[in-house]
Amino acid sequence: MPSHTIRKLGLFAITWPIFIEQLSHILPGIIDTFMVSHLGDSAVAGLAVANQIVIFFIILFSFVGVGCSVVITHFLGANDRSGAERVAATAVAVNFWLGVLVSLLIYAFSSEMLALLHLPPGLMRYAQPFLALMGGTLFLEALNIAFGSVLRAHGHTRDAMVITLLMNVLNIGLNFLLIFGMFGFPKLGVVGAALSTVISRALACIAFAWLAQHRTRLRLHPGAFWRFSNDYLGKILHIGVPAAGENLSWWMSFMVITYFVGQMGETALATFSYTMQLAMMMMMLGISIGIGTEIMIGHMVGAGEFNAAYRQLLRSLRLGLAVTMVASCLVAWFAPALLRMFTTNQSIITGGVLLLRMGLMLEPGRTFNLIVINSLRATGDARFPVLMGACSMWGLAVPLAWYLGLHLGWGLPGVWLAFTVDEWVRGIAMYLRWKSRTWEKHANAMRAGVTASAL
Repeated sequence: MPSHTIRKLGLFAITWPIFIEQLSHILPGIIDTFMVSHLGDSAVAGLAVANQIVIFFIILFSFVGVGCSVVITHFLGANDRSGAERVAATAVAVNFWLGVLVSLLIYAFSSEMLALLHLPPGLMRYAQPFLALMGGTLFLEALNIAFGSVLRAHGHTRDAMVITLLMNVLNIGLNFLLIFGMFGFPKLGVVGAALSTVISRALACIAFAWLAQHRTRLRLHPGAFWRFSNDYLGKILHIGVPAAGENLSWWMSFMVITYFVGQMGETALATFSYTMQLAMMMMMLGISIGIGTEIMIGHMVGAGEFNAAYRQLLRSLRLGLAVTMVASCLVAWFAPALLRMFTTNQSIITGGVLLLRMGLMLEPGRTFNLIVINSLRATGDARFPVLMGACSMWGLAVPLAWYLGLHLGWGLPGVWLAFTVDEWVRGIAMYLRWKSRTWEKHANAMRAGVTASAL
């Protein structure tokens, strides 16, 4: 899709398919949690801890996807399609080999990884087989992330949305068959949930590969997985590595905080797990608007339209905060009913309702943060977000979660308050960075690099 066409489409037309797609990425976890909840709250707690390790490595894969997407938009904005195609081929090859390496490590050391998180022994029987199967096939998700990033950067956001929706429909159907053993299939419980996700991801990978080649003229042959351009890889990593640093820092701090929650007992851990599944749905709003804004600003930067990029962020921010406030109010209002879908334990429901209503303070700050971070990355200003993020996450979120949640005994509300402080501090810092227009020097440097590659 031509760069000028993408800019004319507008934020909403680009973003709503991204939201459906991003929501579909987390739906397997929500669906698995809902279905496994019928096996008991302990099974859900074990699955949630295993899922954190899986998500940690998915975030690792995303650094290539983020870098690939931003660099492709710059090439397309400069009307260099051949350069964009070479960036795409490089990203797919790198993510494939990274995925293979991670899959082998998780399959071989799943028990040791869970032990590092101090998983209670009673939950190991649920978590270990789930992690070994899900983690051992993560190379499929690595490829899906790369192909999806290529499609989105070219403006084909609806194609990625359709694939992920179909993947989730298949996942639901297979869950019914394999978790509960319906229609003569074996009753596999938590392992069935993992197997359903693996099968649906494998078929989605085939569909992504086919569409990426037909929509973007990307040509992949066996040799492309062994020979890729170091120049284009360097451009991807220039954006992707800082993005990965920021995301991995967040997830590692989140895992440390989960360790604190685990010390509060199995009920607190189950409450935390259910609530985070629902909070992730609201988080997808901010992530989707952030990605949509990143695509538009990337094309604007590639075309040298810095003033238009500056104004686009401000428009996106107003929209994102308004949408998030509406969503947060709806979730807060229907919180008791939403939690009853997962559990009948009144202590979990009461605690979860309080956390979801505290989301009225937390979620707007998270959205504020996500949109501005994506916009800074789209201009090439990728290092400031990771440095500021690391300082806030480890200087505020982690120590506050320990002090308020464990030391003062406030429990999960103390943890949620720590999340809230961290998100707002980072969001305001990113916004001041954008207003200073320091990012323009990075944008000029990125444009110069794209021009040099084309010569």
